[in-house]
Amino acid sequence: MKFTKMQGIGNDYVYVNCFEEKVEDPAALAKFVSDRHFGIGSDGLILIKPSKNADFTMDMYNADGSQGEMCGNGIRCVAKYVYDKGLTDQQQISIETLAGIKYLDLTVEDGKVVLVRVDMGEPELIAEKIPVIADSEKVIDAPIEIDGTTYHMTCVSMGNPHCVVFMDDVENFEIEKTGPLFENYKDFPKRINTEFVKVIDEHTLQMRVWERGSGETLACGTGACATAVAAVLNGHCNGEILIHLLGGDLKIEWDKETNHVFMTGPAAISFEGEINL
Repeated sequence: MKFTKMQGIGNDYVYVNCFEEKVEDPAALAKFVSDRHFGIGSDGLILIKPSKNADFTMDMYNADGSQGEMCGNGIRCVAKYVYDKGLTDQQQISIETLAGIKYLDLTVEDGKVVLVRVDMGEPELIAEKIPVIADSEKVIDAPIEIDGTTYHMTCVSMGNPHCVVFMDDVENFEIEKTGPLFENYKDFPKRINTEFVKVIDEHTLQMRVWERGSGETLACGTGACATAVAAVLNGHCNGEILIHLLGGDLKIEWDKETNHVFMTGPAAISFEGEINL
């Protein structure tokens, strides 16, 4: 099976062109390719498929084999793949995901995609739709006790569930200890992705992320979008927001007129290869 390893600011996945390849058990394949010792090494697996409703379909699987609804960094890489590989010659494309159809604008230089702007759609703030078990309709700056410490969380879905926690110091935070406790907390029926965020100024944030099924990753596109929404809701930021992640930067804007969130960032091919299954 031929594959392409790609990354969006360090959030790396193994991509398979299912126009040419057939994947019988994507969950098992995701576990295998994600292993950084015995496999290829990645945060998961993304399959690029035909679509009856859009230009392409993206199916993504986490490192533990669980299927995710959407991946912001991953969808930018899909856009680069289909353009650079000649599957399309359009610089505006649509990609179907489990979180709906997303629309992307491609910036091309010397025949290659260097930057992608994604309309990530509307943020979902209703607790039961995220889903989060809560007494209130929305979860904004709500207390949550994890391992004896009280945090304040704002919950947002960008097609997948996120819990955003603002704090003074993210660099020294023990995310490996606390991340799994958030992920598997009883009030998150489908588990949760958790963003730990420091406010730099009204247009700049610093973020680390613990992704359900994958652990800490260098970046999370949907998480960055959820973080920007949470920052606006809590009065920390407004306008276009630059988010510093471990793997690089993303620009996020929540357009209040359309209620859509837009994400802009790079995508890159790391290497290509072939594995025997």
